[in-house]
Amino acid sequence: MKYYTTQISEKGNIAIDDTILVKDVPTTAGSRILEGFKPLFSAEAVTRLENKGYGISGKTNVGEFGLDLCGEFSYYSEKEAELYGAAAQLVADGDVHGALGVDMNGSPRRAAALSKVCFLKPTYGTVSRYGIVSCAASGEQLGVYAKNVNAVSEIMAVIAGHDEKDGTSLKNESYDYATDAPVSGKSVCIVKELLEKADEETRAKIVAFAEKLRAQGVKVDEISVDFFDIANTAWQILMTAETCNNVSRYDGVKYGFRAKEYRNIDELYINTRTEGFNFLTKAVILYGSDVLSKNRYDDCYGKSLKVRRVISEKFKELTEKYDAVLTPVCSKTAYEAYDIHEAFEKVFKESVFTAVANLIGTPALVSGGVQLLGKHFGESTLLSLAGAVERMGE
Repeated sequence: MKYYTTQISEKGNIAIDDTILVKDVPTTAGSRILEGFKPLFSAEAVTRLENKGYGISGKTNVGEFGLDLCGEFSYYSEKEAELYGAAAQLVADGDVHGALGVDMNGSPRRAAALSKVCFLKPTYGTVSRYGIVSCAASGEQLGVYAKNVNAVSEIMAVIAGHDEKDGTSLKNESYDYATDAPVSGKSVCIVKELLEKADEETRAKIVAFAEKLRAQGVKVDEISVDFFDIANTAWQILMTAETCNNVSRYDGVKYGFRAKEYRNIDELYINTRTEGFNFLTKAVILYGSDVLSKNRYDDCYGKSLKVRRVISEKFKELTEKYDAVLTPVCSKTAYEAYDIHEAFEKVFKESVFTAVANLIGTPALVSGGVQLLGKHFGESTLLSLAGAVERMGE
């Protein structure tokens, strides 16, 4: 964990995941390929926090480009027997008021669940992506870790809103992040197919959360939904394709790591990328190259774009009937250390819980170890549902 402590701010200190730029502070996205890189400017979200009087405590390790389960495969971190996310754990320990992280494939949400803190991945385009190490631009989104929904709301109110420097930024200057809107009469559904993919302890968390919602007057139904596996497959195809393209800029020429031994420019590229990327990133690049190839483009990448539209329509239909979808965010309450050669398959399986929100840009909130999914701009509903449960205590 990299953690550069600064002067304590009265408003609170914020940790920054290492996929987010902070001026003159090393930014590596957990990869050797960016070793020694120091950005000349800070991400827009960081600048907004500083302008409002928050202190930036420093950078926290992430898994290389945020591709792993919860941060276990950073080039710069020590290997742990039990896995957790560095930023999430800092928040859990009370060392910082909150943290920023980039959710590309669910890693921050899983980390938040494991460390028993909150993480909000907001609606795509509501928080500026300017100044993040981008891999999958069509679905990644900067979000907030905090101990409770009130702190999430407080930080989101600062960083959300239009940014002309980000071409994907929506036009609204501000958004509503209420945590105490009435929840009685709201309706929530539990997806049977996702519940069955989780272990007994995780299912028990969902049941307990649902009972607390019912005690607040929320209607909770268990239903069958068939598109979460399809959404996961489509997002993994799109994500790997976009990542393959975006990491092609890291070649050892202008900045970051450069292999010491090479005889020509081709060897410089090959040796630098071979030594600079870990196995998981290489697997993602190879898979992304395959789905973008001439023979596979229409059947894989092109079809996934069509699936994205279909899933968006199906999810909209679901959220017209229910105010939120209650699901696990991990299949278990703790991960054990594993070999990186197993990572591609493990991440694919775990992403079935998280991928739909990245695929179609809807908000997702982790609180109390479970996940609430909602419609576009439905953050207040998710925060208020989780807030109602928080206020009931253990």
